[in-house]
Amino acid sequence: METLIELYDERPLENVLGVEMFRPERVVYVCPEQIGSDQRVQRRLAEYFEHRGLALDITFANANTYDAGHVLSTLRNIVRKYPDCAVDITGGTDAVLFAAGLLSAEIDVPVFTYSRKMNRFYNIKNAPFADKLHCDLEYAVDDLVCMAGGSVRTGRVDNSVLRDYFDIIDPFFKVYLAHRRKWNRIVTFIQRVSPFDGEGPVPLDAHGAYTVKGDRGSRIDAPEDALRRLEELGLITALSIDPEKGVSFRFRDKHVRAWLRDVGSVLELFVYKTCIDANRFFDVRLSAIIDWEGDGRQNTVTNELDVLCTSGVTPLFISCKTPLVRTEALNELAILRDRFGGQMARAAIVTGERAGAMVRSRADELNISVIDLDDLTKGRLISRIKSVMK
Repeated sequence: METLIELYDERPLENVLGVEMFRPERVVYVCPEQIGSDQRVQRRLAEYFEHRGLALDITFANANTYDAGHVLSTLRNIVRKYPDCAVDITGGTDAVLFAAGLLSAEIDVPVFTYSRKMNRFYNIKNAPFADKLHCDLEYAVDDLVCMAGGSVRTGRVDNSVLRDYFDIIDPFFKVYLAHRRKWNRIVTFIQRVSPFDGEGPVPLDAHGAYTVKGDRGSRIDAPEDALRRLEELGLITALSIDPEKGVSFRFRDKHVRAWLRDVGSVLELFVYKTCIDANRFFDVRLSAIIDWEGDGRQNTVTNELDVLCTSGVTPLFISCKTPLVRTEALNELAILRDRFGGQMARAAIVTGERAGAMVRSRADELNISVIDLDDLTKGRLISRIKSVMK
């Protein structure tokens, strides 16, 4: 086909999937007037197709999308101008879909649709090229966020180095589980003995008193067992513990230093590696900063997502929380999923605590899967993640 008529939809995937599968020379979007006059929306669609390497002639045809007669008139004009066209009825309002049906009854134009449940295209009329065609597109994290008008920035973690640490992530997580109730205090102690003013290279040597200041005037003694276990794993070296002389050690490198000084990193690393081990995803990203506007400006709205995965056209948004899950965290996760993933997206929250009935009830309302301490301690994380994607 030379021309594909798309029925514009608020869900980004519906606007691009048919275009990417069938690669027309031209795409005409039948859209509401506010979209037809919104240069930013049009620019974002053009930028997305450029990002995906598609050279297209993109046109927007305004129509009252709640008036089937007006839409039908618009469709007739498009078909008259581009007779070698097809109509994708995956998106659009009820009135637009009704108008497309009326068009199909009077003009022998190819019409097809896409089933999210079956992940296949189907021939509705005169479109044998789409009949039960499996959608084999694979989207990376950047693709799906760009599709929704945003962009992904590098977060706290350099993803390119993570595979070099896969051998220590599982044992590191076992240390966390063994010392879970004191993990905040352990990390606070490590922070106190490894200060950094931000100038010059990041120091790898740590040293301080055996007892340091904690939160709210508390005192924290050196977590000897945890430190010795971290030394056994090679995360720290040259460990010296003396109640009189204090504590000293050296971090393996700057990445390990950052992870040991952050309470949530151990859980995030473990979830990230588990997603890789699941062999289910095309792309997995740890610590993804989502820029809502996609332009990289300083004052734009951003959110950090702990783990973001993609499988085919389906993304999985994962939030990791070592403490108890709060309703605010569930709400934020649902907003990100809906804004940048659409109806195909899945979401899960992983917590290092046991999730209570109130959290599970709210998560059910938002269609968010809850993976809690029992799943983590009983080795069910990988099976739970796979089940979320079914």
